[in-house]
Amino acid sequence: MNTKFAVCVNNKGFEASLEVGKLYEVVADDEAENDDMIRVIDEDGEDYLFESSIFYPLAIPTDLAIALHERA
Repeated sequence: MNTKFAVCVNNKGFEASLEVGKLYEVVADDEAENDDMIRVIDEDGEDYLFESSIFYPLAIPTDLAIALHERA
């Protein structure tokens, strides 16, 4: 499993969609990454594209990533 997570560090313009300090699961999207975008999953289980600069990627242990992924 290659699950990644990132923390929102700036929600300006996306206050209704993103919460600063919240952990979001990242969906792999090479095309988006090439455009400096990041795809994250929201509370409803839907994925959306945002500028990668408003997130801080986290390196977390695999067992924690699996547990967080399975909580949804």
